[in-house]
Amino acid sequence: MNEYSINLDSTDLQLLRQLQRDASLSNQALASLLHLSPPTCLRRVKRLQSLGLIEQQVAILSRERLAEVTGHGLQAIVEVSLDRQDSSSLMQFERKAVAENGVQQCWRVSPGPDFVLIIATLDMPAYLALSQKLFTQDANVRNVKAFFAVKRAKFSTELPIPEALR
Repeated sequence: MNEYSINLDSTDLQLLRQLQRDASLSNQALASLLHLSPPTCLRRVKRLQSLGLIEQQVAILSRERLAEVTGHGLQAIVEVSLDRQDSSSLMQFERKAVAENGVQQCWRVSPGPDFVLIIATLDMPAYLALSQKLFTQDANVRNVKAFFAVKRAKFSTELPIPEALR
């Protein structure tokens, strides 16, 4: 891994919570919120990154505002069951799914279907093209069940973080 061990204190947990809420804060603002000096804050954030606890920092786009410019788009939650569930077959489908830009998330699940995919495309023809590529042309895909989103009631990227570790 690296020279740091994974020992987190309450300040580290506060940093992780705050960065999940708003990673665009300047180091100065973040340090001020947590009552740290800016150099200490920066050192702690860099440590959390080097430990792999902070995977990446991204901008989360507004689907509603983007729809005003690009069209409404289509979001689907898709369950996929394969005929063969041996390790090689599962990995083959997984590689194929994660290589597609329209697949936002790919989960291998149990029990039930083998995979659940979260798919975003511009429209139904784009979804059809992606589904042909992923499902119809794959002889190992046994069953596909798609649910098309009509309203998003909640969306969050925050993981639960305790106040302190035991």
